[in-house]
Amino acid sequence: MGEEFYSIIKLISGEEIFSLVCIDENDGDPIIILQNPVVMKPTQGPGGGSFVKIKPWIDLSDEDFFMIKLDKIITMTESRDKKLIEVYDHYLQNDSIDSYVPGGKVKVTDQMGYIGSVEDSRKSLEDIFKGIKES
Repeated sequence: MGEEFYSIIKLISGEEIFSLVCIDENDGDPIIILQNPVVMKPTQGPGGGSFVKIKPWIDLSDEDFFMIKLDKIITMTESRDKKLIEVYDHYLQNDSIDSYVPGGKVKVTDQMGYIGSVEDSRKSLEDIFKGIKES
């Protein structure tokens, strides 16, 4: 087994994938081993911000490792882009997300601790309004 490295791979099917890669040159027929391969698409948000949309290469699989023969690859290049690797690692650590905004910005989720519900706010405002109306 060879050394692991991050790689962008263009397959003969036209797909572009990003993955942690290892090359196994057993028996003279090299096989590329992909660890957690993903498809990344840069997108623009409504406010002009840029995002990276990330999804698993194979949606319905629970596997982390995939093997590809060298004849299925058009080209592959080692990626040393720190931002791209950061996005990939962030996705793997938080696999429930499908987009990542660089610079520490995150989308609001239910687990972030909303202050109250709509019903609680409505009741509070009605109580305030009733108190002002009675005075």
